[in-house]
Amino acid sequence: MKKLLERRLAPAESSGALVLTSFCGILAAFIIAGLLFIPFGGNPLSAYGFLFDAAFGSLRSFGLSLVQSTPLMLIALATIVVWRAGLGYIGFEGCFLLGATAASWIALSGTPQGFPWTIPALLYWPMVLIAAFLAGALWAGWVGALRVKFGGNDVLISLMANYVALFMVQYLVSGPMRAPGDLPQTPRLPVESWLPFVMNGMRAHWGIAIALVATLFVFWLMRATPAGFEIKIAGLNPRAARYSGVDVNRRQMGAVLLGGGLAALAGLCAVLGVQHRLMEGISGGVGFIGVVVALLARLNPLLVIPTAILYGGLEVGGSAMQRQTGLPTSVVLILQSLVVLLILAGDLMRYYRINLPGGRKSRSHLAEEHS
Repeated sequence: MKKLLERRLAPAESSGALVLTSFCGILAAFIIAGLLFIPFGGNPLSAYGFLFDAAFGSLRSFGLSLVQSTPLMLIALATIVVWRAGLGYIGFEGCFLLGATAASWIALSGTPQGFPWTIPALLYWPMVLIAAFLAGALWAGWVGALRVKFGGNDVLISLMANYVALFMVQYLVSGPMRAPGDLPQTPRLPVESWLPFVMNGMRAHWGIAIALVATLFVFWLMRATPAGFEIKIAGLNPRAARYSGVDVNRRQMGAVLLGGGLAALAGLCAVLGVQHRLMEGISGGVGFIGVVVALLARLNPLLVIPTAILYGGLEVGGSAMQRQTGLPTSVVLILQSLVVLLILAGDLMRYYRINLPGGRKSRSHLAEEHS
């Protein structure tokens, strides 16, 4: 008797299989979530119309989705680089906060809350990018060193490091970098320090260009360079990599430093492109959501772009849908969670084949019968 689910001889790795499983997961999530709208008096078709119109219906709407997706892209890329190297680092929230802090400090140069000396306009953008990147790289680097050099638990250490970074930001915005007033936040950053908009009528800022350049760089690094190949080998089998002459410690540390820097650039984009001041709660958990985006993209740098835009669109459109329909916020969160859950669950079909009653027998099943 045939089993309903039969394990494939090899997982389906084709682009078509990835697209099909992802599409089926998204479709199933929208169907299930739509059924949950009905008890609250919501029409699923109308609700989804509001969602997609707010997320992608106009140039301005699409720009808002790009704004939401920009930090997700950068943190997803950081996750890909670090995890491909075989580490379980999840401290990207802390790197985000350190990057936002460094960018704010440079942007406030010449004021009591910032860099002591005024920075010339020509040097501002190189300095702020380098400062943010180095802040995130160094923050991730000490955790990576404990893992690579001493065998520490990078998952636990990096998770706890997020809280240290959070409390550091709380201290800074409540003390040395605090603006006059009652709120724990820095002064508003000078307008000339902001990331400019891509075009008039579109809310997307030039942080999206940083994310796209970073995507192409990571893709090139991992697919077309000896360093990227060695990073992947070090992650897949460190012992075999050492036998083949790869400096595993060096490659893993390099991956952690690069990942921390990329996550810090996400913080730069948030503070210079959206909030225009450093404040408590600026991250909003984006360091963990970016990890989810990387998993949804199957750790593929190019797939990060559409995945992050989709997730950013869900966040923008979900809020608009909730306002227009009066649905509870929890239902919108359920929709976002179902999309993630069912896309990942759809990977089951890449590893297993469904045997329908009366269907053709697979080659592996015939082989079992004749053995």
